[in-house]
Amino acid sequence: MIVVAGEALIDLVPQGTGALAELRPALGGGPYNTAVALGRLGSPTAFCSRVSYDAFGEALLDRLRETGVDVSPVQRGAEPTTLAVASLDTDGSAAYSFYVDGTADRLFTRPAGLPPGTRAVSFGTCSLVLEPGASAYEELLRETAARGVFTALDPNIRAGLIPDPDAYRARFKSWLPSVSLLKLSAEDAEWLGGTPREWLAAGPAAVVVTRGGDGLTAFTRDGGEHTVPGERVEVVDTIGAGDTVNAALLHGLAARDALNDAAVAALGPDGWAGLLGFAARAAAVTCSRAGAQPPYAHEVAA
Repeated sequence: MIVVAGEALIDLVPQGTGALAELRPALGGGPYNTAVALGRLGSPTAFCSRVSYDAFGEALLDRLRETGVDVSPVQRGAEPTTLAVASLDTDGSAAYSFYVDGTADRLFTRPAGLPPGTRAVSFGTCSLVLEPGASAYEELLRETAARGVFTALDPNIRAGLIPDPDAYRARFKSWLPSVSLLKLSAEDAEWLGGTPREWLAAGPAAVVVTRGGDGLTAFTRDGGEHTVPGERVEVVDTIGAGDTVNAALLHGLAARDALNDAAVAALGPDGWAGLLGFAARAAAVTCSRAGAQPPYAHEVAA
């Protein structure tokens, strides 16, 4: 079982250009997209979050159930669902503004436990920024790592939600001793102001940096640096591409029985080439269609 912990929300995606373009609601949130992608790839998956009882919340849970994701760890609340308004530039890259005050997902509380057989837990995005839920997710991250469970982190920086960047950067560094796999975009890395080698020294077994169409690179503690190119595809938008990479990495590690630091260290060049290539193919499928629509296993078979 891979558990994904974090927010579920509604993306309002523009259907044209300009500030008044028609908006289409789409199910989203970085952790939510990761859970859906894992389910579609065939990994046993559970989602750990707090979701509204409103119509958007019901739709979010329906998608998870349809994908085979276990929603029993999901907390519920009467508060509204978070809204993220996307804007797309000419190459399909998305930027977001958020409506988060008093919403359900930021009121997450630390669960008493995780589903039996949990082998990995994935964290990231808004859920590690917005209090009071952020502190609860942080506690869960530290406790999970202390029990020896594999942990993955994608900070997926949303700068508009971070009132004190320096305080967040310090908090990010404090998480690293509890992280097994750190995945982030080149833009995230630039905003955080560190390097993969610095982050590896603080704790993770591997750091994966994505560069959009230019591919992705894994950095490992032994000095390894493994790069694959991006898959060429006609991009509709990039919504959910990074979340799909998260899922593909976790799915691929699970398939290799490598959800532990020692196994990650032993992957070697061929292992990383296969794993990163799989993630690149999966992300390309997501980019080829509108909204966060990650691939099913048969769409990315080797």
